Amino acid sequence: MIHTVKTGETLNQISRDYRLPLRTIIRANPTINPSLIYPGQLIVIPGFPDPSTLLYQIEVSTSNRYLRLKKNGRLQKQYPIAVGRILHATPTGNYIIINKAPNPGGPFGTMWMSLSKEHYGIHGTNDPNSIGKAVSRGCIRMHNRDVEELAAIVPIGTPVFIHP
Repeated sequence: MIHTVKTGETLNQISRDYRLPLRTIIRANPTINPSLIYPGQLIVIPGFPDPSTLLYQIEVSTSNRYLRLKKNGRLQKQYPIAVGRILHATPTGNYIIINKAPNPGGPFGTMWMSLSKEHYGIHGTNDPNSIGKAVSRGCIRMHNRDVEELAAIVPIGTPVFIHP
């Protein structure tokens, strides 16, 4: 897949966001100067499919507190979610799902799906009454049955678009 560098990003941060060693990204981009990347630069992220080849996309509205699953651009299902509270807002932008972990334990419910932004993900909850509220530390919370259903449908690499 191709990552477009955003203002303020470093190659080190990009490698952490995708949970890949820096040397792996440098190897996949032999002409890159690791000390000099710039906004708009395209960087190959090895090991993930091209998102345009995938059937599914996820759209998240933080202000309306929903997650929409789309297949080829057509709405398949909408789920209620919880989002980040004031000091820990859910980050807006375009990401992908980079891994899945069933039964992560604690407040993460029965499923965790990491986003290509370090420390953020879509996950279940041990507090179902939190759904519909702004209470998380920036992650997207779902009812456990919903996140399990979603995780069973979408593959690694699925694009996730988060907007207000």
